[in-house]
Amino acid sequence: MINLAYDFHLHSCLSPCGDNDMTPANIIAMARLKNLDVVALTDHNSSKNCPAFLSMAKKQGIIAIPGMELCTQEEVHVLCLFSRLEDAMNFDSYVYEHLIPITNNQIIFGKQQIYNEEDKAVGEEPYLLINATDISFEEVYDLVKDYNGIMIPAHIDRMANSLLYNLGFIPSESKFSCVELYDRDKMEQLRKENPYLNNCKIITNSDAHYLEHINEPVNYIQSESRDIKDILKALEG
Repeated sequence: MINLAYDFHLHSCLSPCGDNDMTPANIIAMARLKNLDVVALTDHNSSKNCPAFLSMAKKQGIIAIPGMELCTQEEVHVLCLFSRLEDAMNFDSYVYEHLIPITNNQIIFGKQQIYNEEDKAVGEEPYLLINATDISFEEVYDLVKDYNGIMIPAHIDRMANSLLYNLGFIPSESKFSCVELYDRDKMEQLRKENPYLNNCKIITNSDAHYLEHINEPVNYIQSESRDIKDILKALEG
């Protein structure tokens, strides 16, 4: 087993709330500067910057996981991570068909920029990506599995866009085995209040929208190897 310093929740300039400096190349460069081993790109309802992200990571020797932060119809945020870029992009196409088609207002929300593998802006996403989709939370586990990925309910301890805040409980039919906390100090109390979490792996990420907010190497995961499939397997416990 090896220890890998991670940050599995990062937003690029494709996310409307992401800073324009959060280009794929800049994110990878900062991850390398901070000595992270593995990072995941999880833009809101989109994986369209993942091709450039993975290309940049390969050049820098960083393990990069293609992903997305899906917003369900209940406005619960869920991290979706994939072992293959192809699966992530196919999932992206599916989600795009289920996104509420409201045009992005750049004055209010900022640009939603798509970058190529040379780290140049080549387009913008016209629909506002922070909208909800019509995908229900109960659908997500099996849906993501169909694309060979895993789901991780995001920042469940936050007072907005979280499983416990928006739904108020963990559905009895839930199948996920990993959750993200924003504040690990809340873990013991949350486990007391929600026994389901006693069987879950708990992770903490930066949810960075700015380069300076990307995590230092303070969180580690044990994996059998540096292969993404093994890392996702470790996340599922």
